[in-house]
Amino acid sequence: METPTLATLRIGEKLEGPLLLQDINLLETISHATHERIPERVVHAKGTGAHGEFMVTDPHISNHTSAAFLNAKGKTTPLFCRFSTVAGGRGSADTVRDTRGFAFKLYTEEGNLDWLFFSEPVFPIRDGGKFPSFIHCLKGHPKDNLFSSSAFWDFHNHNPEAFHALMMIFTDRGTPQSYQDSKIFSLNTYKFTKPGDDYSYVKIHMRPKHNVKTFNRTKATELAGEDPDWMSRSLRDAIDKKDYPEWTVSAQIIPNDTRLDLLSEGINIFDPTKVIPHSKIPLKEFGKITLTRNPTNFFSEVEGVSFSPTAIVPGWDVSPDPILQTRLFAYGSAARYRLGINFNQSAINKPKYSYNPAKRDGAGNIDNLESKANYITGVQDPARIESAKQYEQPAQEEWEGKATYVDSNVQKVSPDKMDYVQPAVFWNKVLLKTKQQNSLVENVAASLSKADSPIRDTTYTIFTKIDKQLGDKIKTKTEEVVKNSTSAASMTQHYLL
Repeated sequence: METPTLATLRIGEKLEGPLLLQDINLLETISHATHERIPERVVHAKGTGAHGEFMVTDPHISNHTSAAFLNAKGKTTPLFCRFSTVAGGRGSADTVRDTRGFAFKLYTEEGNLDWLFFSEPVFPIRDGGKFPSFIHCLKGHPKDNLFSSSAFWDFHNHNPEAFHALMMIFTDRGTPQSYQDSKIFSLNTYKFTKPGDDYSYVKIHMRPKHNVKTFNRTKATELAGEDPDWMSRSLRDAIDKKDYPEWTVSAQIIPNDTRLDLLSEGINIFDPTKVIPHSKIPLKEFGKITLTRNPTNFFSEVEGVSFSPTAIVPGWDVSPDPILQTRLFAYGSAARYRLGINFNQSAINKPKYSYNPAKRDGAGNIDNLESKANYITGVQDPARIESAKQYEQPAQEEWEGKATYVDSNVQKVSPDKMDYVQPAVFWNKVLLKTKQQNSLVENVAASLSKADSPIRDTTYTIFTKIDKQLGDKIKTKTEEVVKNSTSAASMTQHYLL
């Protein structure tokens, strides 16, 4: 058998003759090459992935949830994960200052459960209507597609509930050394459920096997140029060397009556811009995640995987958290745009067992269920799936009130309930203890110095409301950087560095 040739069909033996339109191989090859890219994710475009497992370490977690994958100590569930930066495009650098996304797809016996978690416990906004503006301020400006520090800080100045998250990202936590040595947080509040009206709210926390490791701004900037794939390479190499990444998985479990008690103290568990203090709701360890195998095909697995908080199983449910509610629509919609309407049929996304005869046809169809009826019948096929019992019970929550816009302004009530309280605690206690106060000031100054003067002044005012010393330090350092720069506006560093 002859080795296939890549030579094209032409008239004559030299390069002087034209190609022939009947060169079918050339036409098909070029046509495929010009169509083989798919849209990149709007956020989380740059990422890596791995296979692994979740293992139950404390069987008492089943006291709070009926989820089958949590019902026995030592029980394991296979999973695939995708880790990513948030703001940058598919070819951006791994070590830029940014939040990281940590998404897990658990292939349980009751269907896929997707966990879409983050590297920080709080989010910059609590009103889903702000999502497009928030994302746009992280991207290129419409005028020239260049990042604008003025636009970035201007948006957050008008949405100061974001400063709690910004203060975390602008410490060295925003430039981690690796994915596998990072803490992971559910950020949003979810629910553990059981049959009947038995339920609790829950937030998930994950701690890595090794100590958390970070870069300072100088080293992160250096690596962004020398090895833009640093974190992706680090994860791959660790698994290849059998230094398997591992996290303990813990939960803050909040019964509904406790939720009401916390609310009376000014802690709204559905507000993703706030943390729930461990002193109020301690962590309960219940599992472990270990990554043991690298993907064999990046496109099919890492690019082709899709995650959505709508992928739930009995025993796990969503909450009224407004950002989570917005995410319920956004992720599935994005997947249909990126991968097509049948994205759930691909090998990486398909549950172990699934059956829905009403979802049929469409581009990219893989399994169209042959001649089975394309509607939900009274007497289902042998592949019938029993419905989740707890979802047949009366509503577990009742909400009554007028339809209203989300109140996402900074709270102006009693001092213990203001949005600036937790950022102040973060500055005065957490950063003081971890010796990260100077890093925060210097990192903010490096970014804010590239913004216009009126925007800088507004930012100083907000930091001063959080803590006067913090505001003074940031103003002094930022204006020093502006003064010592030939042209602050011409500095080429991206704000995330």
